[in-house]
Amino acid sequence: MAELRPSGAPGPAAPPAPGPTAPPAFASLFPPGLHAIYGECRRLYPDQPNPLQVTAIVKYWLGGPDPLDYVSMYRNMGSPSANIPEHWHYISFGLSDLYGDSRVHEFTGTDGPSGFGFELTFRLKRETGESAPPTWPAELMQGLARYVFQSENTFCSGDHVSWHSPLDNSESRIQHMLLTEDPQMQPVQTPFGVVTFLQIVGVCTEELHAAQQWNGQGILELLRTVPVAGGPWLITDMRRGETIFEIDPHLQQERVDKGIETDGSNLSGVSAKCAWDDLSQPPEDDEDSRSICIGTQPRRLSGKDTEQIRETLRRGLEINSKPVLPPINPQRQNGLTHDRAPSRKDSLESDSSTAIIPHELIRTRQLESVHLKFNQESGALIPLCLRGRLLHGRHFTYKSITGDMAITFVSTGVEGAFATEEHPYAAHGPWLQILLTEEFVEKMLEDLEDLTSPEEFKLPKEYSWPEKKLKVSILPDMVFDSPLH
Repeated sequence: MAELRPSGAPGPAAPPAPGPTAPPAFASLFPPGLHAIYGECRRLYPDQPNPLQVTAIVKYWLGGPDPLDYVSMYRNMGSPSANIPEHWHYISFGLSDLYGDSRVHEFTGTDGPSGFGFELTFRLKRETGESAPPTWPAELMQGLARYVFQSENTFCSGDHVSWHSPLDNSESRIQHMLLTEDPQMQPVQTPFGVVTFLQIVGVCTEELHAAQQWNGQGILELLRTVPVAGGPWLITDMRRGETIFEIDPHLQQERVDKGIETDGSNLSGVSAKCAWDDLSQPPEDDEDSRSICIGTQPRRLSGKDTEQIRETLRRGLEINSKPVLPPINPQRQNGLTHDRAPSRKDSLESDSSTAIIPHELIRTRQLESVHLKFNQESGALIPLCLRGRLLHGRHFTYKSITGDMAITFVSTGVEGAFATEEHPYAAHGPWLQILLTEEFVEKMLEDLEDLTSPEEFKLPKEYSWPEKKLKVSILPDMVFDSPLH
């Protein structure tokens, strides 16, 4: 539950928003993290000291459902000469550490990220005659914030969010999101660490798919070149009825298709509805059961494995070094630095992960036969995984959102994998790695061709390669929502 009020109006949870010139006595009472972000807002909007603000009535740290304490809404006049229309600018408060007293975020020092290290922003085109900003973007931002708090996965520029519904609950074609750096908000150094500002950009389904198949940064760059689709500041227009590929058909073939062929995909992993079973003969030791997702409570991923998965997805593609959303990050680290020297070989190892839990504490199990299970949305990404990642010498990870489980596909060029050509199926607890040769990848792509048009087949759907002892099933969502998974 939230309420709308001017930020200068008295509220139950916070005093009015001060600017950089607030009286010292007042500023000393104001939460320092909040004050630092307000200072950046006042720099950008000096003529709007008290913008309208959506505020959580019951704060998250008091048991309320909304992680964001506030969402401020400013009127931005844009720049007509630069094809930047007038719009509403929304800024969140709560993903970073506002208070510094551990009521929400653990204080980790001033040099690192504050809280999750970022706040969300959103730019919505102002409609003619609109005198007040719509409030639905505040709930959209709360939804993304809930995901971050519940999963502890963070966002990075270039990430994508599959939303599968018009962002404003209308009939709009804008049904998904990309994330990028806000073009005007500068990083803020607060007493509790650094805060950056990630802007939500509404996109159509076709644009989301292009971002998945190629990379989010490339699609964002194309959106910047099309004024009606976002323009330089990537302003979302919920009334946009055409994709950038319908507006300019040359973009698909000349930019996206060529980019995929040259670069592959920088989507290094997704959170997904997935599971796997070991179809090998069960071992004599009941404590070493190979059934991962049926029956008893599944094993938990070790700290070593979760850190390793986090690093691989944080690094993403070695040429386009920023990963795509959502990266698997089971620990609260913002992943602000992604730069890495180009290399033709990808790696699953990272210097920062070697000291978590020694490998010898978790025995690597070589498996003879495995059964992979995906829901329809996750299964539709398998061709992307094979063509856009493995054929370019890289890896791709599915991290289960319904259980503590992960599946990583690796190519023969990936260093640090525990799956090998001799033993292509290997597991550390519930983390399965599958090594696929280029020849087998080409064969799978032929057999899985209908996954690119999922509307044409009925569930469940099964694919099998007996000579490789591998089976893949595409199953209804309800299967993964059952207690067995």
